[in-house]
Amino acid sequence: MRMIFVNLPVKDIAASREFFTRLGFAFNPDFSDEHTLCMVVEENICVMLLQEARFRDFINGDISDAAKTKEVLTCLSCDSREEADTILGKALAAGASPWKPAMEAGPMYGVSFQDLDGHVWEFMHMAQG
Repeated sequence: MRMIFVNLPVKDIAASREFFTRLGFAFNPDFSDEHTLCMVVEENICVMLLQEARFRDFINGDISDAAKTKEVLTCLSCDSREEADTILGKALAAGASPWKPAMEAGPMYGVSFQDLDGHVWEFMHMAQG
C-alpha cells in the first residue's frame, strides 16, 4: 500500500496544531514531537508539519516564504459544498487568510485559504452526474 507524506515548513508547531485541530484534523503521535507534527488527512495521506529548523534538515537551499510565493497548492476533496464552506469558515475563524473567491465550474465547487504560514489549502466538491 502506497502512502503520501506532504512536508510543509511551519514557524510554530503549537499554533499549527491548534489551527488544524479547529478544522477537524487529527494527528499521529508516533510521527510527532516538539518539532514535527503528523496531520492525518486519510489513512494513507499525511501532512508533515515541520518546524522550519527541522524542515531544513531535509532540503538543500532556502525555505520559500509561502506568504510571498507559492510552492504548492494542497487540494482536498469534500463530500458537499456545505462541507467546503464550513471548513473555510472554521479556517478563517482560526486565523487563516482568504486566498481566492469561491470557484464554481460546472460540477466543481471550491474554496481556498492561506494557513498561518501562508500555505494555500483548497477544499473542492465535485458533484457526481
